[in-house]
Amino acid sequence: MSGIKASAASLPVFSTGRVYAAIKPILWLTLGLAVIEATVVLFEIRPYYLPRPSAIAANIVATPGAYISGLWRTVLETALGFVAGSVFGVAIAIVFHRWTLLRELFFPLFVVSQTIPVIAFGAVVVLWFGNTLFAKAVISFYISFLPVTVNTLLGFNSVDPRQVQLMRSFGAKDGQILRRIYLPAALPQLFVALKLASSLALVGAIVGEWFGDTTGLGVLLLQAMYNENVVGIWATIVVSACLGMGLYSLVALAERRIVFWGNEQ
Repeated sequence: MSGIKASAASLPVFSTGRVYAAIKPILWLTLGLAVIEATVVLFEIRPYYLPRPSAIAANIVATPGAYISGLWRTVLETALGFVAGSVFGVAIAIVFHRWTLLRELFFPLFVVSQTIPVIAFGAVVVLWFGNTLFAKAVISFYISFLPVTVNTLLGFNSVDPRQVQLMRSFGAKDGQILRRIYLPAALPQLFVALKLASSLALVGAIVGEWFGDTTGLGVLLLQAMYNENVVGIWATIVVSACLGMGLYSLVALAERRIVFWGNEQ
């Protein structure tokens, strides 16, 4: 009997609250889709204005290969641009924090560069590099790096100078101070920017595909627009939204794992 009790005690216990928290988004999404479906049917809304969710799902299921290949291409473009923009943004923030003169000279230029419409910048990039995956990644990089730079600088400025002086009194080098004080202090602000940058990178990839390509969510969207396929337009929007939510969730999960002290406050 004691062995049975010990085995039972070692079994994992699942919290009802945790299970509900995991399935709550799915329940709310299902409820929302049911409400939209009922509203469209009840008020006889024409598909030209708002198709039924079931019709959108049927459109995706009817041609899964096109959406899978388009999704995969857009994911690659977005991931490359997002990673490059994040690394570059943090690196530039470190340079600007270390050398104030460079920040005063070049930071205004970075801000001005973001006022250029992404359509105009994308046209130039495609002319330079052609309709390649690299060109789309460059566009994603262009619109995602500045939020990372700005928020990282904000995090660096929040450091108490007395902490830096204390570290220097113990003989710490600049690199050690950066790793042990500045970067940890900037992480909360950095992850706010990363969540924003993940969405911006996706927008950049889709816009880049509008200049001409053979696959991608942007290509599917253009094809549906030219064919006046409203259901296809909404299907592409839904797939893009799911991709955006997935990228945001990945960054948020990394934030909970890395910035663990934020959850304890």
